[in-house]
Amino acid sequence: MKSDIKDIKLAPLGNQLINWAYLQMPVLDLIRIRFKKEQTLKGVTIACCLHVTSETANLMITLKEGGAKVFLCASNPLSTSDAVAASLVKDYGIPTFAIKGEDNKSYYKHLNAVLDEKPNLTMDDGADLVGLLHSKRVDLLPGVVGSSEETTTGVIRLRAMEKDKALKIPVLAVNDNLTKHLFDNRYGTGQSSIDGIIRATNILLAGKKFVVCGYGWCGRGVAMRARGMGANVIVTEVDPVKALEALMDGFQVSTLKEAIKQADVVLSATGDKYVVDKKHLKIAKSGVILANAGHFDVEINKVALKKLAKKVKQVRPMVTEYDFGNKKIYLLADGRLVNLAAAEGHPASVMDMSFAGQAMGAEFVWKNKGKLKNQVYSLPKELDAEIARLKLISEGIEIDKLTKDQKKYLNSWEEGT
Repeated sequence: MKSDIKDIKLAPLGNQLINWAYLQMPVLDLIRIRFKKEQTLKGVTIACCLHVTSETANLMITLKEGGAKVFLCASNPLSTSDAVAASLVKDYGIPTFAIKGEDNKSYYKHLNAVLDEKPNLTMDDGADLVGLLHSKRVDLLPGVVGSSEETTTGVIRLRAMEKDKALKIPVLAVNDNLTKHLFDNRYGTGQSSIDGIIRATNILLAGKKFVVCGYGWCGRGVAMRARGMGANVIVTEVDPVKALEALMDGFQVSTLKEAIKQADVVLSATGDKYVVDKKHLKIAKSGVILANAGHFDVEINKVALKKLAKKVKQVRPMVTEYDFGNKKIYLLADGRLVNLAAAEGHPASVMDMSFAGQAMGAEFVWKNKGKLKNQVYSLPKELDAEIARLKLISEGIEIDKLTKDQKKYLNSWEEGT
């Protein structure tokens, strides 16, 4: 079996990690049972570009048990668990192409390796596979029924492609699922990003001035968790509605130009480029810690940071010191996703809902092959609600149901005061 991993001997540890995550993923387990029984994805070849974690492994196993031929590569050079990659290959027979710390050349070699299998479906986290399909691997497009996208940044790229009429396949925006972004982005990113910062630095957050750039669902989660640990949180935004929401939620709101002068920690979670730019680096407080929770390593201007620094050295694992002469700035995880590079990413119970959406999304796209246009779709509301229903069942929770009279009332206009 073709694969490219660090060390197959790491498989026993990886299998332990996969099984531990499985215990926290009851929704995906219910889907796996159904997929295995119905052979929902029989005959389908799926190329997946996702973070190679124990949670992702359980998604891959679910797809395989549903009858699919699954091939996996990493969606970020620093997010791979080498032990999990080894177990997927040895214990589950899933070809995996991922090594933590791989260089850019190896990263794209691995993307091409999964595309070499001529997939019918692709599964993305950041839209790199779709981007490659539309640039250097266009010969494969006729055989691709559709794709799904896991993250905000990827959806932004795909909607731009759709707007420019450059998108040649239908794509399901799994990130837009309510059971994804309301929980994964807010609670998952919120907790795991703080976890990554603390693991990398071992600093005390209580009393620190903590700046969150962007008040989308990820930024909301980070701000909430940072405040919960005693930090004084400042939010920066470009959207007046989100800025107002942050203010109403009790956070200080400011421009980054003003906030960075006093910041102890700055975390960017926007999906945009050079949020922390040269002008900010020049006036930043000495000792400030910079981190990124966006998908790509472009939110902090690393080019400017290197040019401004007189000396650069690693002072801790995942912590690089940039010495300007008159001050020092610390960059975490080389500006990549701090929650996955310096920690373990989202807790499995959160990824359970996200990956339930990926699994049901793959089923939806395959069942509707030939019926979907070359555009970005959202998962049907009834499927999103089904994921939430399964999650509640797994937690042993029952909720009320509308009576016939209540349903009639909500769908009529005749009754009033």
